[in-house]
Amino acid sequence: MYATRLALALFSLCIAALPRAEVVSASDSHFVVRQQAHSSLPADALWERLVHPARWWNPAHSYSGEATALSLEPRAGGLWLEEWPGGSVAHGQVITIMPGKLLRLDAPFGPLQSLGAHTVWTISLAAAEGGTTVTFHETAVAPPGSGMEAIAAAVDQVKTEAIGRLVAP
Repeated sequence: MYATRLALALFSLCIAALPRAEVVSASDSHFVVRQQAHSSLPADALWERLVHPARWWNPAHSYSGEATALSLEPRAGGLWLEEWPGGSVAHGQVITIMPGKLLRLDAPFGPLQSLGAHTVWTISLAAAEGGTTVTFHETAVAPPGSGMEAIAAAVDQVKTEAIGRLVAP
């Protein structure tokens, strides 16, 4: 009986730590996606990780294939940048920053740049019991005929993986 209760309690903790993700809305010319996860890290430690994307962003979702090529200038106007010997990409520009609480970027990552999409990605941190709750919220708008509905699912997958890597112990 005790072992069963313990197993259920541990299972519940594991489920609570999994990222929650959804495509909130999508059409041919827009999407809104949202992911949320809990970290056992305090907000200041998680913030320190957040502003160093090389520590948590999957290099498979980069042009260079190298996480070390990624950097972020944590100030308004700063860039989420990828630089490697063969080129460079400004993935996003910081438009709002409140250290330890909120990072907002104008960030048309990957194929969204070539579509001419306007994308706002907000990352918020909130103190929670046992750590920090992290929320990603992304809104993208592109010209009609851009196929954003199909792209939304791919962006949701990439950002769900990203939030999971960010909050990992």
